[in-house]
Amino acid sequence: MKRRDEIVVGATIFGVLVIVVAGALWLSHAQFGGASQTSSARFRTVGGLGVGDPVVLRGVRVGRVKEIRLGQKNWVEAELQIYQDATLPVRPAIIAASGSLFGEWQASIVAFDQPFDDPALRRELDEAAAVGGQMWPGATLPDIGQLTAQAGRIAGDIASVSSRIQTAFDSSAVAEVQKSVKDFGRVADQLARFTQQQSSILGNVGTNLQQGSDVLAEAARSLSNSLARIDSATNEGELVTILSNAQAAAVNAREATQSLRDVMAVAHRNQESIQRIIQGADTMMTRIMDRRSTAGLLLGDTTLYVEATKAVMQFERLLADIQANPRKYFSFKVF
Repeated sequence: MKRRDEIVVGATIFGVLVIVVAGALWLSHAQFGGASQTSSARFRTVGGLGVGDPVVLRGVRVGRVKEIRLGQKNWVEAELQIYQDATLPVRPAIIAASGSLFGEWQASIVAFDQPFDDPALRRELDEAAAVGGQMWPGATLPDIGQLTAQAGRIAGDIASVSSRIQTAFDSSAVAEVQKSVKDFGRVADQLARFTQQQSSILGNVGTNLQQGSDVLAEAARSLSNSLARIDSATNEGELVTILSNAQAAAVNAREATQSLRDVMAVAHRNQESIQRIIQGADTMMTRIMDRRSTAGLLLGDTTLYVEATKAVMQFERLLADIQANPRKYFSFKVF
């Protein structure tokens, strides 16, 4: 009897252990014999996401969070084990968010390039992607508690503003409003009286405008007369003559410009020769000024000038003597 009881107790304990182990494996969603892949995601904060939380794609569970650790530069790195053969987006990203009202969290796989309505979510994904590397960018949505607390703060602010408005619009404020309405009525009456007073002034302004119109009409008539005179001058041929002279002058100016262009072209073609001539003249003038040549000596020595003057005077005296006494210098014999 005892032997049978021991067997029953042992079988019961074994069955309970099998059930506990199977339940634990089911709760942890462990997979055996199936292929899996491991990817990592980078977050600034993961909120309430923990190890063992599900990884979902379009609402279908495809894996679980295997590990969460603190990485470099205070980035939070989450290692995700994906054990189903799922078709992932070309550029995946992870959104950590609350999955229910009971505090359960999940990591959703989304496409990084898809549009998001929340600018803060888009900013977190861009910041995580800017780090680079093989890790997926991740972002975290606020949970229900944070949203409730924020809604409570907004409701408190609205209540505070309402109480301030109620405090501001008391009986004294109503009296001030009534007083302001009465003041506005008095201002309107004064504006009406001012308008009536300015009616005569507006009449004078109208008279002045009429006079100005008459002056403009007279100016228009004068302009018409001037145009008639121009037309008569045109009929007599004076304007045509002026235009013809102007055209001839323009033609002469174009011809002179073309001649100048031809001269400049010739000068450009002979630029090297002109430069050599100028350089030679400069060298010669330099030597003359420095008295290193015969011309320089002739220009700088006054003795030669004096001697030349004396020679000219002697030559003049010689010519005068020859004219006075030709036989003295010439002799003629006839055979």
